[in-house]
Amino acid sequence: MSQEGTQAIRRAVAILTRIARATEDAPATLSAIATSFDLPKSTVHRILKSLTDTDLATYDPVTRRYGIGLLCYELGLAVTDRVVDIAGLRSLPERLARKTGITAYLMRRSGLEAVCLAKAEGTSVIRVMPVDVGQRRLLGAGAGATALLSELGDEDVERVLAAIKPELGQYADLTVENIRENVAKARAAGYAISDRQVYSSTFGLGMCIPASVGPPGFAVSLAAYGPDATPENVREWISIMSSEIARFRDERA
Repeated sequence: MSQEGTQAIRRAVAILTRIARATEDAPATLSAIATSFDLPKSTVHRILKSLTDTDLATYDPVTRRYGIGLLCYELGLAVTDRVVDIAGLRSLPERLARKTGITAYLMRRSGLEAVCLAKAEGTSVIRVMPVDVGQRRLLGAGAGATALLSELGDEDVERVLAAIKPELGQYADLTVENIRENVAKARAAGYAISDRQVYSSTFGLGMCIPASVGPPGFAVSLAAYGPDATPENVREWISIMSSEIARFRDERA
């Protein structure tokens, strides 16, 4: 394959990833995507046209925003063994949300990011839902993503931090220094905390699901309204999360 062909594939994958990470503040519009990669709109439009023609992406002419297409979902179904594993993991956030009353997530490490695979809403009056299913977070941005980062070796952590540093400005109070500190605390405690660093009103608690071989690739996390994260509540949430992960491992043994 020519260098131009390889570059086009890399750009298409990067643009699909950017679409998956879209938020209200960073929507997946032609202009926003072109700005993200410092590419001419004509180049990005050509790639997006190919992605929508093949149903890897969708386009809404009303909002002028792009989304992930059905072909991405269909390709995912071909990864049979992993899909079965993930299906079994979905029970964890559901049980956590039911027992804690706050929103719970299932996250998977994917390169420099963590992707949300499942979400279960709690019953609390003020519900916090900073991530939707399919959205991606930089490793270290949020409790689940920090728990996953903390399981990597020191050299890998530093490589991740160097790579994500230019993008940390989008968060409320997130720096390389406090991510590094959060990683150290997570390693010592066995769980990660994100206290109003990603969003100014959100508290997060994350814990990895141990893997049989190698570093964990999945984590569960809880998201709560900041003032609700009293020391007593946090202790209870940690206990529930630990118990549910242990119960899940026993059921799968």
